[in-house]
Amino acid sequence: MCQINMRKITSIALSACLCLALAGCKTDDKPTTVADETTTAVSADTTAAPETTAEATTEAPSTVAPTTAAPTTAAPTTAAPIPEDPMYKIPEDTSVKISDLASKYGFTFGGCIGNNEMNNAGYKSMIADNFASVTATNELKAYSLLNQAESKKNADGMPGMYFGNADKIVRWAQENGIGVRGHVLVWDAYMTDWFFREGYDSKGEYVDAETMKKRLEYYIDAVITHFETEFPGVVYCWDVVNEAVGDSSSEYAAGDPCHIRTKRNGDDNIFYTKVGEDYIYLSFLYARNTVEKLGANIKLFYNDYNTFMTAKRNAIIELVKNINSYAKNADGTDRKLCDGVGMQGYIGGYGTQSGCMNKGDIESIRLAIVKYAELDVEVHMTEVAVRNYNGDEETVEKHARFYADLMNMLKDINGDGTLSAHGKFTNFTSWGLCDNPKLPKNNYSYKMNGPYCGLFNEKYERKNSFYYVYNVLQND
Repeated sequence: MCQINMRKITSIALSACLCLALAGCKTDDKPTTVADETTTAVSADTTAAPETTAEATTEAPSTVAPTTAAPTTAAPTTAAPIPEDPMYKIPEDTSVKISDLASKYGFTFGGCIGNNEMNNAGYKSMIADNFASVTATNELKAYSLLNQAESKKNADGMPGMYFGNADKIVRWAQENGIGVRGHVLVWDAYMTDWFFREGYDSKGEYVDAETMKKRLEYYIDAVITHFETEFPGVVYCWDVVNEAVGDSSSEYAAGDPCHIRTKRNGDDNIFYTKVGEDYIYLSFLYARNTVEKLGANIKLFYNDYNTFMTAKRNAIIELVKNINSYAKNADGTDRKLCDGVGMQGYIGGYGTQSGCMNKGDIESIRLAIVKYAELDVEVHMTEVAVRNYNGDEETVEKHARFYADLMNMLKDINGDGTLSAHGKFTNFTSWGLCDNPKLPKNNYSYKMNGPYCGLFNEKYERKNSFYYVYNVLQND
C-alpha cells in the first residue's frame, strides 16, 4: 500500500477558466460553471493534461468540448498519397466500418461526443458511421451529474443527481449500437466543493472522512446502477479514478512509489484530504461491489495522462498492483478490483510542432502497453490526439503516416506474442477527431491537440490520416 501523510485544508479553489474551441471539432474540455442550487447540472466538457516527449512537471487543465459548427472555408488538410508505398494509400473500398476492421485485431475503435454535439447531425453521423465506442466528454463526470438542490432535499443525507444530459448521450449510443466508455466516477479536478460539506451547503463545514466515504460509496453505486438499469449493457466500462498519479515531486509525498496525487496545480486533492489517502482503493472497491451486485459485464479502469513516460508509467504500475491486492476474496486470495489501464494518449509537443510525430513515441507507447498488460489487465488508449500544428501538405502527409504507423503497432500488439495471456489492448478512442484550423495560438485547445490533429477535417470529412489508418487495418 502506498501510504502518504495526509494534509488538511480549509478550502479548495475551483477553477473557473473557460477554454472553448472556436470552430471544427473535438479538443479537450472542462466545466464552464460550478453546480449550485440554481443549476440542475453542469453541462461542460472534459479535461486532460498534456502528454509530451519529456517528463512533465506541471499539468494543463483538463478538457474543452468539440464545437458544433463547421466553418465555410478552410485550408486544405489532405495531401496526395504516395502510390508506390502500400503502407500509405487511400483504399479503393471503404464500405466496412473502421471499427469492424479494428475488431479483427481485438480492440474497439471509438470517438467522443458532448452535449453540444448532440444537436449536430453531421458530427453524430461521423461518429455513428465509423465507430463502435464513444466517450462522453463531460456529461458522465461527477461535477455534471451531482445536483446541489436535490442533495439538500434528500432526507437520508445522500447526494442527489441529475442524469438528463448524460442520458441523452447514452440513449443515442444505445439506439445506434454504440458502446459507451463511462468517464469518469472519481476525479479531483473541477470537483464540486459542496459535495464535501455539511448539508451540501457551499459555506458549510467540511464533513468527516467517514461521512465522505458513505457519500462516495452511495454516489458510485447510484451512477453505475442508473446507467446499467436504464441502458443495460451499453456502458461497457468505467474509468473509476482519473489522473490520481502526480507528475512532479511537489504533487506527491516523498518516498511514495505510487506518486498518489496530493496536489494539483498547487491546490490540495480534495478526495485525498477529505475522504482519505485510500480513496482510490475504496473507489475501486465500491465500484466492484456494485458491478458484482448487478451481475453486469462492466470493466473497471484507472485512467491517466503521460502514461507512456517512464516515471509515471512505473508509478501507475505500482498503483494498479496495490489496487488489485487491496481487498481479499473469501478464500484469502487477492480480489481483482481494477480490470484495466486507460492511456489518454496526447502525443507530441505541447503547443509546438517540435516533438510532434516522433517515431520514438510509438515505441514508448508499445512498451507501456506491454508493461501494463503484464499486470493481467486490459489496456485502452482513451483520449488520443496525434498533435500537429502545421497545415502544409508535407506536414499533413507526415501526420497521416505517423497515425498509420501508430495503428500498425496497435494492430500487431495483440497477436505478436508480446502481451500476457490475459492482458490485451482492447480500445482505441480518438479525442482529437477533427481539424480546427481557425483556433488562435493562445487558445488552450490549440496547445492541447493542435489545429491539424484530426482523422477528419473541420467539415467532418475523412482525411488521409483516416484513410491510411483504414488501409493498415484492412490489410493483414
